Amino acid sequence: MKEDDIIQIGKNVLEIEANAVRSLALNLDKNFVLAVELLSTAAARVIVTGMGKSGLVGRKIAATLASCGTPALFVHPAEAGHGDLGMIIKKDILIAISYSGNTREIVELLDFVKRIGIKLIGITGNKNSKLAKYSDVVLEAKVEKEAEPSGLVPTASSTAALAIGDALAIALMRKKGFSEEEFAFVHPKGQAGKKLVKIRNLMHKGEQIPFVSLNTTMECVLKEMSQKKLGMTCVIDECNKLVGIITDGDLRRMLQKHGNNILQKTARNCMSPNPLTIEKEDLATKALNIMEKNKITSLIIISKNGEVEGLIHLHDLWRTEMF
Repeated sequence: MKEDDIIQIGKNVLEIEANAVRSLALNLDKNFVLAVELLSTAAARVIVTGMGKSGLVGRKIAATLASCGTPALFVHPAEAGHGDLGMIIKKDILIAISYSGNTREIVELLDFVKRIGIKLIGITGNKNSKLAKYSDVVLEAKVEKEAEPSGLVPTASSTAALAIGDALAIALMRKKGFSEEEFAFVHPKGQAGKKLVKIRNLMHKGEQIPFVSLNTTMECVLKEMSQKKLGMTCVIDECNKLVGIITDGDLRRMLQKHGNNILQKTARNCMSPNPLTIEKEDLATKALNIMEKNKITSLIIISKNGEVEGLIHLHDLWRTEMF
């Protein structure tokens, strides 16, 4: 087989699957709204089940729901009758995936589902199937054809089911108001979560912050900087408002200019006025961008009225391993 033939096969598969998803988008109807509304009322968890390739899709849907703020788990339909039914309780909502809608292992669950009164959302390509008849909400995922010529290998159909699951998860997340902060909370080890960490979760505050007044002598400034070990100090006025900053770099430059006479000067004489600042509700990634752009290692966090609330150092960002 030539290279061009292989590339063409790949293109054909992607086009067939893309068309399948596009068709779903064009035909999305009120049943999708009903499914999202139903999932939003879940008093316990969302249980997802499916057999074979549909099961693999179901595992991914359950994982996406959980990461987007809706507790979810996958139950294998073949294992369900051997004790795993104990994982399902009356307050759960079940999503069952079967393209034919007549998968034996899925059908065998339906009596149990109805017996304990679980609400059921069926994702199927056959709206006349047993799964569709038992479902409270049916999401039709019918595709024109599979990407495999014989039509025996689930390709476009499994992609369609996966896309519907993603659409449900994102719509549900938006409906429930699942915030970036909540997303970061359930992704503490992932890069996605690290990028959403707020500055207030990393900043130094209270007695950790180095402070001096405008009239503080440089001898006392040095002591404050040495004790707090952050390589800088904030300079505040009589109203506790930030007016300047003194860094290790400022000290070196002032020593070169004034020598030992620097100790006779005050913070007012040595500070750099109008330092760059940031707010505590900003993302840590924003702080990193500002530091890199301006070649600095610290940012002062100020309140709306200009008072110092905290301090973030480049080392604090390094510890997050966000870069």
